[in-house]
Amino acid sequence: MSGRPAVFFDRDGTLNVDVGYLTHLDQLRLLPRAAAAVRMVNEAGWLAILATNQAGVARKYFPEWMIGKVHERLQEELAKKGARLDAVYYCPHLPDADEPAYRKDCPMRKPHPGMLLKAAEEHGVDLARSFMLGDKYSDLQAGWAAGCRAILLLTGYGRGERELRGKGWPRPPDGVAEDAHHAVETLLADAAKERA
Repeated sequence: MSGRPAVFFDRDGTLNVDVGYLTHLDQLRLLPRAAAAVRMVNEAGWLAILATNQAGVARKYFPEWMIGKVHERLQEELAKKGARLDAVYYCPHLPDADEPAYRKDCPMRKPHPGMLLKAAEEHGVDLARSFMLGDKYSDLQAGWAAGCRAILLLTGYGRGERELRGKGWPRPPDGVAEDAHHAVETLLADAAKERA
């Protein structure tokens, strides 16, 4: 597929501080340099897209409408620093959900690639030139399944994921970065070299 490259961002532990389940708007705090990472993607002419699992709905920790409010606040916080997400995708489902309406093995839920594939279709994303950034192996798996490269961030659960589980991963990350800013800086520099 031809189109624009994108950087797909996980949310909790990637763009904002992972507080477990974000149940109140006042819990939303951007990670240092996260807005700058999104802004760099914007300025490069790439798409910045959020792809996040939000199983707190399925676990009855918060209602689904709360996700929309959190994402509005996230966009407001990013905008204060000159950044924007071009699209936001989330999956509230969980195979063993407490809430029957949300109990399913949804193709949108990472590690499945559904959110990325839907974004590609709706926004003309060139998946082969795109990247998935996240702090969990399931983020990387979703990226690979969609045909993207995937970078593990050492924010959120990332450092622990790598140290405790990394040796058993069937495929290593395409890259490892201290945070989203470091990842974006590196991938954009590499993309510029590939074009040269």
